[in-house]
Amino acid sequence: MPTIPLLDCRGSESGRSACGRLPRWDERAGLQRNGIRSQIRTREVQTRRPAMKKNTTSKKAAEKETAEGPRKGSMKELRKRAAEGRLTIGLDLGDRNTHYCVISAQGEVLVEDKLATSKAGLDGLLTELPSCRVAMEVGTHSGWVSRHVSKRGHEAIVANARRIAWITQSRRKNDRIDARKLAQLARVDLALLAPIRHRGEQAQQELAVIRARAAVIEARTSLINAARGQAKTLGERLGRCDADQVGVEMAEGFPAEVRRVVEGLLRMVAELTVQIREYDREIHAIALGYPELELFTAIYGVGELTALTFLLTIEDQQRFKKSREVGPFLGLVPGQDQSGQRDVSLRITKEGDRLLRTLLVQCAHCLLRPGAPDSDLRRWARAKLEQRQMEAEKAGQKKAGGKPKDPGKKRVLVAVARRLAVLMHHLWATGEVYDPLYQAKAEARARKVAA
Repeated sequence: MPTIPLLDCRGSESGRSACGRLPRWDERAGLQRNGIRSQIRTREVQTRRPAMKKNTTSKKAAEKETAEGPRKGSMKELRKRAAEGRLTIGLDLGDRNTHYCVISAQGEVLVEDKLATSKAGLDGLLTELPSCRVAMEVGTHSGWVSRHVSKRGHEAIVANARRIAWITQSRRKNDRIDARKLAQLARVDLALLAPIRHRGEQAQQELAVIRARAAVIEARTSLINAARGQAKTLGERLGRCDADQVGVEMAEGFPAEVRRVVEGLLRMVAELTVQIREYDREIHAIALGYPELELFTAIYGVGELTALTFLLTIEDQQRFKKSREVGPFLGLVPGQDQSGQRDVSLRITKEGDRLLRTLLVQCAHCLLRPGAPDSDLRRWARAKLEQRQMEAEKAGQKKAGGKPKDPGKKRVLVAVARRLAVLMHHLWATGEVYDPLYQAKAEARARKVAA
C-alpha cells in the first residue's frame, strides 16, 4: 500500500485540515492564533440569580398589623385619621381604572392606589369611610360617579377641566399625580376647581334620547351626501327633495351599474328616517310631562325639540341669579383678552352644550327668514343687519363679483340666539306670557306719556 504523507494541521492543498475539519479564517490568513484569540471576547455562561424567597403571607401581615398597629394606608388607619379631621379624596377617572389619593385635613397623603371604575369598586373605598370630600374632573364617567358618591353620603365635587391649568398643562402629568393635585385643590379652596353642576339622572336619560336622534340625523346626512356624490361621479344626478323623502325609488331609471352603488345607501337612509320618526314620537311623549314648555313654544321659531332640550339642559331655572348668565353658560358670548389698555374681543367661547347652541342658532335663522311675524327680537336683528350693511358700504368692502360683502350676518344670528336663550329663561323664571312686541308697546306708552 502506498504511504500517505502526514500533513500539517494548518491545512492542505484541498483547503481541508488534516484533522478532518475546515480551517479557521485566521489559519487561512496565516495569522497568529494566540493574537487573534486575545482580541475575541469569549461568551461566559451566565447563571440565573435564584428567586427571592417569599417570606410574607397574609397571615403574617395580619399578625404584624395587630402587633405594630395598623399599617399606613389601611382602612383602619383611614377611619382613625377621619376622626381627627375630614378627609379629602381625589379621583382621576379612567375608562377602566381610577386612580385615587386620600389626604388628611392637614394635607398629609395617607394612601394612593387605584380601583375599578365601577360602582362596586367605588363602594370598596367609600362605604366604610365617614363623610369625605371627593373631587374629580368632568368627563364621561363623572356624571354617574358624582351621583353615586352623593348617595353614599359624601360631598361630590366635579372640577371644570378647562379651568385647572395646574393639572391639564403640567409637563409632568400622570394619573397618580392628577389624583393628588385634585385632592390638594379640593382641600384648600373649592373655587380653584371651578366646580360644575351635573344634571339629574332623569334629565340625563331623557336628554340622551335627543342626543341619539341628533346622531342618527348626522349619519343620515352623511349617507345622503355620499349617495349624491357617487351618483355624480358616474354621470347621474339624484333629484332634489327633503331628507325625509329620500328613498330607493330615487334611483329608478339609472343604469344598473349606478343602481348597484346608490341603492344600498338610499335604503339605509330610508331605514334611518324610520328610526328618526320613532325618536320624534318618544320625544313628544317626554315633552307631555313638562307643561312649562308652552312658555317657550309661544316664541316663533322655537319648537318642541328646542324647548325640551333647553329645559333639560338648564334643568333648574333658579341656578342663575340673572337671565343674562345663560349666554355665557351656553358659550354664546365673545371671549376677552384684556390687559391694561389692551382689550381684545375674541370669538365666542363655545362653552356649554353644543347641541342646544346649534338648535338656538337654527331658531334664529327661522326668526329672521322672510315672512316671519314681527317681534322685538326681529326688529333688533334687522336694525343690526342694516347698521353693518351701511358700515360695509362705507368701507367699500365687496366680494369678488362686485356685490357688497356679507355684513356679519353670522354674528347677528349668534347674537339673536343669545337673546333668545335669555328670553326663554326669563319666561321660565317669571312665568310671564310671551308678548312679541312687549318692548315696542312699552316705548309707545313712554312716548305718549312724555307728549
